[in-house]
Amino acid sequence: MSEEIYLDHAATTQMWPEVKAVMEPYLTEKYGNASTAYDMGKEAKKALDDARGTIADVMDADPEEIFFTSGGSESDNWAIKSIAGANKRRGSRIITTKIEHHAVLNSCKYLEELGYEVCYLDVDENGIVDLEQLKEAVSGQTALLTVMYGNNEIGTLEPIAEIGMLARQKGIPFHTDAVQVVGQLPVPAHRLPIDLLSASGHKFHGPKGIGFLYVRDEVRIPAFIHGGGQEAGKRAGTENVASIVGMAEALKLSAYRMRRNCAYLNRLRNYFVQRVMRECSGVRYNGHPHLRLPGNASFSFAGVDATALLVLLEEDRIRASAGSACSTGEARISHVIEAIGVPEEYAAGTVRFTLGAENTRQQIDWTVRSLKKNLALLRGEMIGQESPAAGYRMPDGAGTDSRRLSTDPRNGRLRIL
Repeated sequence: MSEEIYLDHAATTQMWPEVKAVMEPYLTEKYGNASTAYDMGKEAKKALDDARGTIADVMDADPEEIFFTSGGSESDNWAIKSIAGANKRRGSRIITTKIEHHAVLNSCKYLEELGYEVCYLDVDENGIVDLEQLKEAVSGQTALLTVMYGNNEIGTLEPIAEIGMLARQKGIPFHTDAVQVVGQLPVPAHRLPIDLLSASGHKFHGPKGIGFLYVRDEVRIPAFIHGGGQEAGKRAGTENVASIVGMAEALKLSAYRMRRNCAYLNRLRNYFVQRVMRECSGVRYNGHPHLRLPGNASFSFAGVDATALLVLLEEDRIRASAGSACSTGEARISHVIEAIGVPEEYAAGTVRFTLGAENTRQQIDWTVRSLKKNLALLRGEMIGQESPAAGYRMPDGAGTDSRRLSTDPRNGRLRIL
């Protein structure tokens, strides 16, 4: 197949043409600073207010509850550090999970260095939070509970309603990183027991470098960036009007197209998973089988290295990502894959495919063909022998491709010989 097959939508999405179109005027002739009092500034301020209102409508929130940020990482940092600090008199205990995004985990690690106690909850083999462990972890000293809505690696959706209700009963502020969910599935903020929620524009076909933090009206959150009076005095700095307008348009379009796209992605994802599980040997499907993001398919392939497999997939113009972070000379298994107990012989071969509405069944067929071919290549040295992956044996004649992988001594990168 000559076209590029992009299967990494959890990393970022292509900006829709309609989004670019609404942004362009604010990058050229409508370049006013929204904090100024003359006409250009008033025009920019109205664009900000309209964008905030659009996002609030989609999120079933009030405009005053939407605060613009630079993206999901900043939103996570703001929610966690500010709420923990504001609630220090209540206690210094923070509860999260072992499978959070690093923006959450590293914020918690930072707070640990300041003397906070952080409880990292276990998850089951599907990535679902252990609710009984959560109930035991909650105490009168708990200042914050933060649990992601949808996992960025394995796609599992957490029982946010149950977690939020428990937090509300105990009077504990509840934050969720919903970066992977907003724009893909409905997230009616006022109908969910959520106090704070993080989102990022480039995950739903908006621009990069822009996001928002939803803060329920009853929650008092301290300022995160000090300076001027922007964002109700909570986040100083001249507003990125063009990107804010673009993010609002992207979210509005995502909501309009959501039902159709979600149904399509579920069908395409299920077709992909069924083919891989049926036609590829030594493979595990990660995450919950049903409670998951519509386009996410995470697989762990036994006896191969994910980085090497991705190199070969890229040769076939397929873009995906590793579920394990690898560095030169050392393979480090993803904390998510470790937390769900993927066996060692599979863990290093974890690859995440995240589909988008522009992907087709023909592209999936090509991807399955490429996977089968390249898995055989990478396992070629095991022809006729029992592989390290228990439960399967390489078929005769597999892996006959003459290519080999080597490491470039100049930069440590994999290359194909």
